[in-house]
Amino acid sequence: MARRRKLYTNARLLDPASGLDVKGALLTEGDRIVDLGPKLASGSFAGDTEQIDCQGHCLSPGLIDMHVWLREPGAEHQETLATGARAAAAGGVTTMVAMPNTEPTIDEVALVEFVARRAMDTAVVRILPAAAITRGTKGEELTELGLLAQAGAVAFTEGDRAISSPRLMRRALSYATTFDLLLMQHCEDHSLARGGVMNEGEVAARLGLSGIPAMAEVILLERDVRLLEATNGRLHASHLSTEESLDVVRRAKQRGLRLTAGAAPHNFSLNEFDVGDYRTFAKVKPPLRVESDRKAVVDAIADGTIDVISSAHAPQDPESKRLPFAQAEFGMIGLETLLPLTLELYHNGSVPLLRLLACLTCNPARLLKLDSGRLAPGAPADLLIFDSDTPWRVDEKKFRSKAKNSPYDGRRVQGHALRTVVAGETVFQRKRES
Repeated sequence: MARRRKLYTNARLLDPASGLDVKGALLTEGDRIVDLGPKLASGSFAGDTEQIDCQGHCLSPGLIDMHVWLREPGAEHQETLATGARAAAAGGVTTMVAMPNTEPTIDEVALVEFVARRAMDTAVVRILPAAAITRGTKGEELTELGLLAQAGAVAFTEGDRAISSPRLMRRALSYATTFDLLLMQHCEDHSLARGGVMNEGEVAARLGLSGIPAMAEVILLERDVRLLEATNGRLHASHLSTEESLDVVRRAKQRGLRLTAGAAPHNFSLNEFDVGDYRTFAKVKPPLRVESDRKAVVDAIADGTIDVISSAHAPQDPESKRLPFAQAEFGMIGLETLLPLTLELYHNGSVPLLRLLACLTCNPARLLKLDSGRLAPGAPADLLIFDSDTPWRVDEKKFRSKAKNSPYDGRRVQGHALRTVVAGETVFQRKRES
């Protein structure tokens, strides 16, 4: 059977990997990109080539989200691989990395293979499993990192927990270096953060809530930088939220260490005042910080200190959030708001569009050693057509995710996914009336 050709015409082609930003067209055949550029004329193709008019909208690589909780296996009432994938497709995400904090924890070869198989059977986007660094994410015994990587784990992490033991973290980095594996760390010193529920400071004191100090993040990060220097490993600081931590990353990069950094939209679009009157949907890890920290995250995205923007999608059921603030679970959903919240930085002039897209496409692809995240002949036909400008209002009732724990309900934003393509096939297309 012939592999079907599709020609995407009248597009603004955006490829941050090459710096391409030009009007043109893109041709796919089967699951691969064949050609692209301004000279690609629709008239030179056979009649069986399907033509899709992008109507002047942006055509970029599909988004790659490195940090997503999908709750399967064990908590399917909050999210499943299938429902998370539908939410991802609606948000323009074509590949996402599933965190290992499930029940049971993804710490064995059979469980990595289960996630990969289950995703292939039920999900409309690509889901890649991350595996735990320690058994049960208990921070006591290392998992078989090499075997887990062979089974399909693309990275290793404890999710929203940090490895407290410096000795164990050093062993993990040394072991991972043997196979050139990526470790992802949630930078938070547990002993300093224990019992905290929001950013430590004046707002927490006024609300009578225990705080998580900024130093809990930077102290653990500085420790890991020293360990990284000793082992020559690869480390990704998943979600940084403080100005001091970002300065640590800058200095480490200047010294040539293989340290990369990520940020979540809520840490550059919200600050501690958004907790308001005990809004549990704004209870996250790391917590929403002071305004100067929020601005520092924006600056770090602009200057390249932050390499990756990921959603930190953490679905929770209503019973876990409709509790007093101190007892409520951490986390907010983010797959369907990842793109418009990131575009806010483009619309307000803080960060150029290609720089933002690099944080969502080619940079995570490079860290995960994927061949996607770029528009180039031979690359996977994982594509996103998006409207960068049209204003709309976030409505939690329209979320495809099982969970609705978003603090952005009612927020005015600009831009959204129009069509999401995975392996050459459309997995999401926005209806005109929405």
